[in-house]
Amino acid sequence: MLFRNIAYDVKAVLDRDPAARNAAEVLFLYPGIKAVIWHRLAHFLYNHKLKFLARAVSQGTRFWTGIEIHPGARIGRGLFIDHGMGVVIGETAEIGDDCTIYQGVTLGGTGKEKGKRHPTLGNNVMVGSGAKVLGPFTVGDNSKIAAGAVVLSEVPPDSTCVGVPARIIKREGVRVPCDLDQVTVPDPVASQICTLSVHMANLEKKLRELEERNNNENI
Repeated sequence: MLFRNIAYDVKAVLDRDPAARNAAEVLFLYPGIKAVIWHRLAHFLYNHKLKFLARAVSQGTRFWTGIEIHPGARIGRGLFIDHGMGVVIGETAEIGDDCTIYQGVTLGGTGKEKGKRHPTLGNNVMVGSGAKVLGPFTVGDNSKIAAGAVVLSEVPPDSTCVGVPARIIKREGVRVPCDLDQVTVPDPVASQICTLSVHMANLEKKLRELEERNNNENI
């Protein structure tokens, strides 16, 4: 069973990473695969009440790969952690099959919950680099979290989320009306400059009117 899962994980990387040349390269040189394989051992130890050893394996993996997965996290088959540096996956996080996670992602808690504290990802979920998914809710199957997004609430299946805090901009392939996304996000500096430009134009107009009035009075 273990070897079948490893073979599936390696094939998942080969299918999804155009830079992957062969299975040996993925198995021996990809930190994401190493992190997932060692996590499966740590999770086995965790479930058999050997939590100190489980933590030791987890922390050793973190040292060598830069990816921190708590031994209690439940991970399905085919997880592809691309690049991986800075990825953090919490104790009660659950990840379905065939998910993709990029560097800098956090599947964490808000610090307010007890028990189930971390998110659940459905199958075929993609989480972009630097995204933070925080809290004990579910991200539905086939959903995508944009890079840098901060997700704090439930995400329905087949959705695309962007922004801080994240908003759903697309669901089942249909764009959802939204005031904010990563493409149309307003530039606060540009907005302020526009406001100042309007004020300057008004002041210049008033100055011209005063000059004309003074000239007329002098005549």
